[in-house]
Amino acid sequence: MAQEAPAGGLTGSVSDESEWQDLGIAIPAFPTSANVATPASPRNTEALGRELARIITADLKNNGLFRPVGPDALPSIAFSEATAPQFGRWAPLGAEMLVQGFVRAAPDDQLTVGCYLYDVALQQEMVREGYVVAPADWRRAAHKCADMVYSRLSGESPFFDSRIAYIAETGPKGNRMKRLAIMDSDGANHSFITSGSTTALTPRYSPDYSKIAYLSYTDGNPRIYVYDVNTKTQTLVTQSSNPTFAPRWSPDGQYILYSMAVSGNTDIYRVPATGGQPVRLTDTPGIDIGGSYSPDGRQIVFESDRSGGQQLYLMNADGTGQRRISFFGGRSATPEWSPRGDQIAFTHMGGNFRIATMSPSGGGLRFLTDAWQDEAPTWSPNGRIVQFFRTARGSGKSQLWQVDLTGKNLRQLQTPVDASDPSWGPVLP
Repeated sequence: MAQEAPAGGLTGSVSDESEWQDLGIAIPAFPTSANVATPASPRNTEALGRELARIITADLKNNGLFRPVGPDALPSIAFSEATAPQFGRWAPLGAEMLVQGFVRAAPDDQLTVGCYLYDVALQQEMVREGYVVAPADWRRAAHKCADMVYSRLSGESPFFDSRIAYIAETGPKGNRMKRLAIMDSDGANHSFITSGSTTALTPRYSPDYSKIAYLSYTDGNPRIYVYDVNTKTQTLVTQSSNPTFAPRWSPDGQYILYSMAVSGNTDIYRVPATGGQPVRLTDTPGIDIGGSYSPDGRQIVFESDRSGGQQLYLMNADGTGQRRISFFGGRSATPEWSPRGDQIAFTHMGGNFRIATMSPSGGGLRFLTDAWQDEAPTWSPNGRIVQFFRTARGSGKSQLWQVDLTGKNLRQLQTPVDASDPSWGPVLP
């Protein structure tokens, strides 16, 4: 039996600081031409259609711009309605936008998912897309549909069809097991990559998603590995008996930045991603660490204590032109350049640890969080959301959190164990 819409109809709101129009977005369950069994989970196309709509609803809700109404509070639609909406049934409910679609299984078990965005008032289609996916990838179809809707209504780049790497932490506070783990942008399809027999730290996806660079300690010696996501094999890039930190990819995927301490002096190095002879980019007394390339690959932002306390600096990709850009109170660390190129996210330390952003020129300081210990920001692929990890006072438990650029939409991303050092990859190819 179809469920009734909630009293008062649909409501929508946005929290972006630009001029957004409040939109009521209805997302009923995606119908199927024939309810058949599939190797996917859920196990039949009817249940799959409802889950698709639920994921699209969650994506659009959790990004902070919209509060859509999903399939559990809406009447069901017939298969024929997916491409021929009955606009008259939605307008009285307050729906301004309508997301409809369908799911169909082929004899080879491949799934076809259609996704349509309609303007209810104008009674016309705004955009459509179709996806053919393997049963194991059915969630990607939902994320792609949400990306389509988000991009059409916001004018911004998509980001839901992406993945996150992070460090999964278990065990007592003084003896933590730290494993490399990956998951979808909403926390689904979680898997552990390393066994925990050696400590893994600071993972970063390659620009083409095929690899993950991370730091590993074996027998107390640091090594930078590149893990191939497809072949599930890893390659040693560089190793040393000296303390090593924070590997980061260049935008073209050809190089990896990292920091290494030699005789008490920590500098930033660049090494080919396939291994080879490192090139030192900084050479000043003190600690230089945490390099992050600009999207065009021409500049690097990093932290240094050469002025007496941790602050942010820029340099050209070859190490020339080093200059300080942070001149406000407190200390600054773990900078990460936005994919848009217009912002740098970092950890601000002044009593507590907060996530902040600033322009590459050093202006526009904005604090996005205000907790006891928030650190290590990483950007969503479209540069609108910053993910980080938050450590609880006393217990030392750490979890992944997200906040958008307004600082108003803060939420925790659920993980099966404690989590730190997140890395949000680009949109999947």
